Amino acid sequence: MVRGRISRLSVRDVRFPTSLGGHGSDAMHTDPDYSAAYVVIETDAEDGIKGCGITFTLGKGTEVVVCAVNALAHHVLNKDLKDIVGDFRGFYRQLTSDGQLRWIGPEKGVVHLATAAVLNAVWDLWAKQEGKPVWKLLVDMDPRTLVSCIDFRYITDVLTEEDALELLQKGQVGKKEREKQMLAQGYPAYTTSCAWLGYSDDTLKQLCAQALKDGWTRFKVKVGADLQDDVRRCQIIRDMIGPEKTLGRVRGLSRGVSGLTWLLVALSDSISSLGATALPRGWLRADLPVKSLFLQMMDANQRWDVPEAVEWMSKLAKFKPLWIEEPTSPDDILGHAAISKALVPLGIGIATGEQCHNRVIFKQLLQAKALQFLQIDSCRLGSVNENLSVLLMAKKFEIPVCPHAGGVGLCELVQHLIIFDYISVSASLKNRMCEYVDHLHEHFEYPVMIQRASYMPPKDPGYSTEMKEESVKKHQYPDGEVWKKLLAAQEN
Repeated sequence: MVRGRISRLSVRDVRFPTSLGGHGSDAMHTDPDYSAAYVVIETDAEDGIKGCGITFTLGKGTEVVVCAVNALAHHVLNKDLKDIVGDFRGFYRQLTSDGQLRWIGPEKGVVHLATAAVLNAVWDLWAKQEGKPVWKLLVDMDPRTLVSCIDFRYITDVLTEEDALELLQKGQVGKKEREKQMLAQGYPAYTTSCAWLGYSDDTLKQLCAQALKDGWTRFKVKVGADLQDDVRRCQIIRDMIGPEKTLGRVRGLSRGVSGLTWLLVALSDSISSLGATALPRGWLRADLPVKSLFLQMMDANQRWDVPEAVEWMSKLAKFKPLWIEEPTSPDDILGHAAISKALVPLGIGIATGEQCHNRVIFKQLLQAKALQFLQIDSCRLGSVNENLSVLLMAKKFEIPVCPHAGGVGLCELVQHLIIFDYISVSASLKNRMCEYVDHLHEHFEYPVMIQRASYMPPKDPGYSTEMKEESVKKHQYPDGEVWKKLLAAQEN
């Protein structure tokens, strides 16, 4: 039962000094301090339930996002939660169409990151009041109600309300069985924790060996700064996971047997509709359990120009990566399309999305046949609302969604979206897996649970966004205990 008028909105700048260990480092972001603008919404309801929301940053600039959240606060304060969720599309548009603030967007950059933080807090509050995790709130929602949460402006040439409703109604078939499957087996994941660009070879080997021991079979390696370094590091990982265990060009089936989730790898089937961008046909036995199948992906984090991306990946193709992620500027739709066309003969797909501003960029990437794997982000887009539109467009184009995660709380957030996607939208695990990074989960009240290299569906009410108050206080910038010590040491 939705209740209460929003009486308070607070936002804090929370930063973790991950750069000290090289965690999160890549070809473009060499010294990230994983951070978040952390929003808490309170109401006048007697239950005292709070909604918590975050948006992810890399340290410097978090204070700018905090300012943007405060600038949006008047759209939220003194509003009844019932009125907000009763016209969620209208509320979303109110936040994103502020007549003055949209000038520093619109629906992109700092103001959109702030919008995501606020909306994430609203969804957390709503789900907590309903006593459900967000994924379950969405799964149980009537298709028309789901559609009413989406702003279709700028995407009706690809996805109309009627299209969305039809897709969601089709998703009702078999939904209960898929929910049971998720609860029993979880959603397949891959790890990026082993191969940050700032890690030494010894660290890479140690972490990769431990990940293999823990049952991980899908690994992503950061590339793009130095070709010879990339060759050496990719060779290390390929040697460890085995040269014969590759899924660069595969086609297969999926099913659950003896409690195991079997990897779904129908690349050529699901991408055949992309015409020139389809990967070459090949096949792999479909009767191998997931733990026998090993994947390697690569991520350049926007480092290259278009010709450079093609040349560089041509030299890394021998390691048989499933995809190259963010090979060039996230705004260059036609550049991604050109890279995709060039790499198809090498069996390498294109993955992108973590820095896509909004649903319009995703629409154009899909229209241009510029990607084979679509990567949503829970804090880059306008929260659940905008991600719903992207999930539905991906379904219409039959492009698999493999979400971006990691950072501060991104794993906690995106697990809800991708589990919902499987149960209610895509109804498929074909070519699908969700990123996992094993950093900073201990700072959350309801951290992700990984079993057999899969995300297990959260059971606690909310969006899994609530941070431990002690962690927030210690890592608040610049006055928290952690930062006082670090800043003092820098001055000395």
